[in-house]
Amino acid sequence: MNKELEYIKIVDLTVYANHGVLEQEKTLGQKFIISANIYADLKEACKTDDVYKTVNYAKICELITEVTKEKTYNLIETLADVISYRILKDYDLIDMIEVTVKKPFAPINLPVENVSVTVKRCRHIAYLSLGSNMGDREDYLDKAIDMLNKDDKCTVTKVAKYIETEPYGYVEQDKFMNTAIEVKTLYSPDELLKLSNDIEEKLDRVRTIKWGPRTVDVDIIFYDDVIINKENLIIPHKEMHLREFVLKPLLEIKPDYKHPLIRKNVYQIYEDLQNHIQKFNY
Repeated sequence: MNKELEYIKIVDLTVYANHGVLEQEKTLGQKFIISANIYADLKEACKTDDVYKTVNYAKICELITEVTKEKTYNLIETLADVISYRILKDYDLIDMIEVTVKKPFAPINLPVENVSVTVKRCRHIAYLSLGSNMGDREDYLDKAIDMLNKDDKCTVTKVAKYIETEPYGYVEQDKFMNTAIEVKTLYSPDELLKLSNDIEEKLDRVRTIKWGPRTVDVDIIFYDDVIINKENLIIPHKEMHLREFVLKPLLEIKPDYKHPLIRKNVYQIYEDLQNHIQKFNY
């Protein structure tokens, strides 16, 4: 993360619960000791002394206790992961969290103080391009954005205005309606791709012709500053710098975002494309 973050530290919260592989662990239960480093932008709280600008650590402790008790897991790895995601889901102010779960009475039969696992989870920022040229185009875009926003691990934070564009590649089809969105997500790139594909499928996307008509298209353009080159997923999107219908909406919501490969920001890439188009038309 580029921005400076303060953090709140919760140390050794003790919860009696029923986690473990062995049957007696599930039935008799045992003590678990849980700590958390909670990273957030607390500068406003520091300046204003306003309790509403910070994270209520007492409530966090209550949430950790509730999550630890509400379900039984075989692994403390799973418990730490569930606690992390639940806190991030419930507290928008928190950008990153590190949770450690200690198991003092792990069935090892050797002198050991405890066994512990630590997981670190954080929010990611992704930029998606959406398009539609079938049926009620605006409605399809609205529905896709709404489905992303209603997912437990996604929050749509910015939406560019919808623009009408000419088809790209396969031109014998209707005009498109396009937009770009900023999403804060707890998903990995592969998980976000799966969600995007699921949304397309639920909105009756059919893949028959490359660059052909579609009810809705949801493409991942950027995801943090990561570079991925796999058969089913390329980030940054490999042709985004050539597509005005991607760049123009993206320019509206994040003009200063720097392409991690081209090393130019969206505004510069858009200008380069416009200059190329003018030269070509001239």
